[in-house]
Amino acid sequence: MDSKSGTTSVYDTMIRMFMIVLIVGWCLAIMLPFFHIMLWGIIIAIAFMPIHQSLSKKLGGKPKLAATLIVLISLAIIIIPSWLFLDSVVEGLKAMKADYRAGTLTIPPPAEKVKTWPVIGEKVYAAWLSGSENLKGFLLQYKEQLSGILKKIAKGLMGNVSAILQMVGAVIIAGILLVVEGVGEGVRRFFRKLAGSRGDEFADIAKLTVGNVVKGVLGVAIIQALVIGIGLLLAGIPFAGLWTLLVFIFAVLQIPPTLVVIPLVAYLFSVKETAPAILWAIYLLAGGFSDNVLKPILLGKGAPVPMLVIFIGVVGGFVFSGFIGLFTGAIIMSIGYKMFLGWLNSNNVPEADTEIAPV
Repeated sequence: MDSKSGTTSVYDTMIRMFMIVLIVGWCLAIMLPFFHIMLWGIIIAIAFMPIHQSLSKKLGGKPKLAATLIVLISLAIIIIPSWLFLDSVVEGLKAMKADYRAGTLTIPPPAEKVKTWPVIGEKVYAAWLSGSENLKGFLLQYKEQLSGILKKIAKGLMGNVSAILQMVGAVIIAGILLVVEGVGEGVRRFFRKLAGSRGDEFADIAKLTVGNVVKGVLGVAIIQALVIGIGLLLAGIPFAGLWTLLVFIFAVLQIPPTLVVIPLVAYLFSVKETAPAILWAIYLLAGGFSDNVLKPILLGKGAPVPMLVIFIGVVGGFVFSGFIGLFTGAIIMSIGYKMFLGWLNSNNVPEADTEIAPV
């Protein structure tokens, strides 16, 4: 082969490689806006797979009907509470605005017990009393702080709306994936390409990890929010639904819900008698600390890796890539842990002692 044909072959190879990289990069750029929704859809499909298989059998082997029911129920669980919450927030803000313009918006005066709160009691009592006596002056005095708070609330509401829409799209994608034949085998083939003979093992790890995180993170968050929310409602805490939602968000984000509960307990001591306030405080704090019992039970149950590895993956994944990192972090940590163990044990076979022959 002469030098000219060799040079042409190199150029052809470079052009082909450039075109492949261009096409792959272009495809990734097109898919980027849908990346989180697609990833969420895959995670939800994996989590719902056991339920789908069981329901399909009960319906006489009708996977499409089972998937449709799962999607409809999931959408109802997502949309109805979200709509009620957003509607109540908007209506509440409208009512407050109308009362303020009419001059009928007032803040009830604080109880004397507020002064006894540790560290912040005197300051909170003074600010609260100022707002109850002269609301307009109070709003003007703290205009900048209140403006910043309102902007954060508005930004948070818009973020929640966006998250709800993404979750709706992800649930629909999950329903489609549940009825598409060969998806599970396609995932296994992907892992086999990456990990060879251990591909099936890593596919099972990913499936088990997603299920455990759904139970150990979302499951615990739902239980805590339900327990604390019932307590807040029965104790007569104002805006119990809003505080319950905040508890759920904190629990999902791995932030202790006690940060929400403690100020509410302080409020109970300021408006109720000592005995009932103590009883409600015990109940609410027990609900806030219940994740310390529930997580070890649910987060690592049946997992092929230690619970500590999954927990580190959940927390680190959230810090690294947000809410979706709760799942991707746990999966990557679990697979990485198994790969690390495989590497450690690969050379553990003791070699036979060799003797040096005398010269």
